[in-house]
Amino acid sequence: MIAIGNDRVLTEAVGPTEGSLRLAKQAVLVVLGIALLALTAKIKIAIPPSPVPVTLTTFGILTIGAAYGPRLGLVTVIGYLLVGAAGYDVFAGSSAELAGIEYMMGSTGGYLVGYVLAALALGIAARAGWDRSVLLMAAAMLIGNVLLYVPGLLWLGQLYGWDQPILAWGLTPFLIGDAMKLALAALIVPGLWKLIGDARS
Repeated sequence: MIAIGNDRVLTEAVGPTEGSLRLAKQAVLVVLGIALLALTAKIKIAIPPSPVPVTLTTFGILTIGAAYGPRLGLVTVIGYLLVGAAGYDVFAGSSAELAGIEYMMGSTGGYLVGYVLAALALGIAARAGWDRSVLLMAAAMLIGNVLLYVPGLLWLGQLYGWDQPILAWGLTPFLIGDAMKLALAALIVPGLWKLIGDARS
């Protein structure tokens, strides 16, 4: 179990740390985070016969969770989901014809739930100081991926039936890509901490 510590997360190490300027910084970060998630969702690769495409959204979710911390990361991901629920085309497979709640109840619905869990887990791990180490960050990313996949696969099973090749649709096609995204994110956040430390030393 990840203990919740008092370490600063990455976004708390730069910019204002108190008062109205801190709140303004947080608001900007939430808006930028939602925009980033919407952008990464549209960078996708279809892998038939899976109904769920490979996108960079998981990379965005995990990185935002680690960089923003549990509270701000959670607000950002929920904000992203609310924008999508309002009918805006911000999800991987959403469009002008299929968006909002109708899209969210489709094949990717469980993964959207997993986004919330994964971002929260990465935020808690970062608050505990795991984001300063590449190995601990990789472990946190792995936990985040598990929390993302479990509701996603359960959702697919309930939606299409457990007699369908659920793992072949919703897990195995994405393992190599997710391993690459995990490794990249595990390098980026500790690397940014090192840059901040070097700049202030």
